[in-house]
Amino acid sequence: MSNIIALNVPPRRQRMADRTDRLIDLFATQRRIPDDVFWLKENAELLSILECTGMQVSDAALDPHVDFYAGLKERLRFFPQYYRFLLSIGLDLEDLGVRGTGVDAQMEGLCHWVAAQGLPDAELSDLQRAEARRLLERRGVCCKAADPDLDTRLRAFIGRAETFGLPNKKAAYELTHIVFYLSEYGRRDPNLDAGALRSLEYVGILAHMDQNIDLLAEVCIALKHAGQEPNAVWVDAARTAMGAFAVVADDAVSGPDDYHEYLVANWAAQVLGHDDTGAAIPVGRVRFDQQQYRPSALRGVSGALFAASQTRSKDWGHMSDYVFSALEDDAALLLEATIASTMEFEAFFDVFARA
Repeated sequence: MSNIIALNVPPRRQRMADRTDRLIDLFATQRRIPDDVFWLKENAELLSILECTGMQVSDAALDPHVDFYAGLKERLRFFPQYYRFLLSIGLDLEDLGVRGTGVDAQMEGLCHWVAAQGLPDAELSDLQRAEARRLLERRGVCCKAADPDLDTRLRAFIGRAETFGLPNKKAAYELTHIVFYLSEYGRRDPNLDAGALRSLEYVGILAHMDQNIDLLAEVCIALKHAGQEPNAVWVDAARTAMGAFAVVADDAVSGPDDYHEYLVANWAAQVLGHDDTGAAIPVGRVRFDQQQYRPSALRGVSGALFAASQTRSKDWGHMSDYVFSALEDDAALLLEATIASTMEFEAFFDVFARA
């Protein structure tokens, strides 16, 4: 039986830096085992956030990863299909300061091995090639699979705003991750053109309409990495979500939970320079449950437009009264907030209406 930690008494609060040790141990030893690909995914995401935000991590905090780091060479040779996860974890551990007993820094050698084996040559997508290039370049290793035209294709994809004016989560997350790679997670100017910035704006509009805070937080981070200030409505939505998690002790952690949104909301708070206090992490196996009620306007707006059929117009001024009349009150209020959050809504609607 799950034991829900009482957080309304009021909950004890901690800054991200104070939660770091507990989070590292939680994801390394409590939720899953390293043979589970989801262990690789969760730990890669946490360690990446800690590394790219410059989080100071004590040597003791990384102790749960010492054995994994020491065995990385053997694990990588046996599981080459997971080389991007394994390189990411190993590189971040080294940069955060891990030192395995009797094992010198090894990731430069493993990056050379990955390149020599041609593992990035097996990648089908430009996004995966871009990630492989970034990982290998962290130790000065050339990724031959990243041809000279890779950036041109990536920029062409993210610069076509029409792609992102329709709900497509796969494309939306590819957009934010391309910006992360081009900006080296905020370490350099990605030099986004007007089309790419509009693409981010369109995805932000859709994410806010749908109250997909996980995606909305990534959009805010990507905009910040591109030298832009995300609008306050979106930032406030991410900050509100961060404070609405129930931290639940669960011996099974069966099924998916909201851990990714928890991590990304905290990441956004740090990148945007806001207070990042959140519920303290209890000892033991933990799951993250988002308890905030979130209406969605996206389905209602889409349904109204589809029902309009031949009378559908791409002119928001012509369609607004009709759309609002078809929405429930909470969805209508959310749509109003979304419209107020951006100067691009009419341009977005021109695409979204599909008229």
